Amino acid sequence: MKRHGLMIVALAGLFVGLFAAPAFAQGSTPTVTEAIQQSYNQVKNNLLKAADAMPEADYDFKPTPEQRSFGGWIAHVADAQTGGCSRSLGTPKAPDASSKTSKADLVAALKASFDTCDAAYAALTEANANEPVQSYRGSTPRLAALVGNVEHDNECYGSIAVYLRLKGIVPPSTAAMSAMRQQRH
Repeated sequence: MKRHGLMIVALAGLFVGLFAAPAFAQGSTPTVTEAIQQSYNQVKNNLLKAADAMPEADYDFKPTPEQRSFGGWIAHVADAQTGGCSRSLGTPKAPDASSKTSKADLVAALKASFDTCDAAYAALTEANANEPVQSYRGSTPRLAALVGNVEHDNECYGSIAVYLRLKGIVPPSTAAMSAMRQQRH
């Protein structure tokens, strides 16, 4: 267990160094839990903006028949978050977003999943980061479960961004980076 915990801390440190550090460049060095919370909020923002950016008519869009639809990606994120974050809180909830099809219902499910995750990330502290919680893989440290959620969200957002581009929509993360570059010039 100690070895597993050390690996989680090392991975979290790498994660912090690669992704969260620029957000804190002007302030003090964040704790590991603060960095994970920052990373969560960043991907949350991207996913919510992406869900909003895609028109209702394109929620059933699939690049190929074998692939998940755009709405299917939103449902997948909502269901994974509802399940994972509620277990992290010790109050497992059954996900139901995959039964929804309209943009309004899927966005509502996504927002509800973020409400659950907001509570899970707000409850994360340096003191409880290594406490065991249930995850998809069984008992795991709370920090590892929440890092896994951020990783999964980012993987899903990567796919979602491709769908947006295929529909001629600039992904939120690209739009934000473009805006930052323009502010510098």
